[in-house]
Amino acid sequence: MKKLLLLIFTIIASSQVKAQFVKEKSINVSVGLGLSAPTDEFDVIGSGFYLQGEYVVDLKSWIDIRPYAGLILTKAEENKDQQGQANYRSTSNAFLIGGKARIKAPIPWISPYIETGIGASIGSFETVTPYTNIDKSGLILHIPFSLGLELGPKHNFDIAFTYYFHPSAKQFAGAAAFGISFPL
Repeated sequence: MKKLLLLIFTIIASSQVKAQFVKEKSINVSVGLGLSAPTDEFDVIGSGFYLQGEYVVDLKSWIDIRPYAGLILTKAEENKDQQGQANYRSTSNAFLIGGKARIKAPIPWISPYIETGIGASIGSFETVTPYTNIDKSGLILHIPFSLGLELGPKHNFDIAFTYYFHPSAKQFAGAAAFGISFPL
């Protein structure tokens, strides 16, 4: 009987305990100038639009976890200097989904950060250079990487250079983006 009462008490007590490792939750929305370029260092760039939403879970003042969903739409730029050459281009039109971890310096007002993770892109990718001729569509792996600054007394604004490396399409898509966070 004593063991049964101890078990019941433990179950009741543990159901009242809340996890203390999550400090704060918020939604971050970023928008910016999107771009795509081949990874083989040929001077071809596609430009367009970038949009992303993140669910931010702050674990400590210096690290957080960020599941995300986004959109990158780029088209090839016309280069009038390439007359007589092949039509080289790099385009990305995709929905992005995945997870990232951000490590930041917990400095008031301006906090530099770096983040990386893993995700998937659903869409179409075209990379045509003298070294590469890839036209992919569907679901492919990407590796996100960002460098940026969180701004403000509560770090609820950010400016970032964010990139999504698509190894199977031999290109990366990215953006110069501005974001704002809304606490939950």
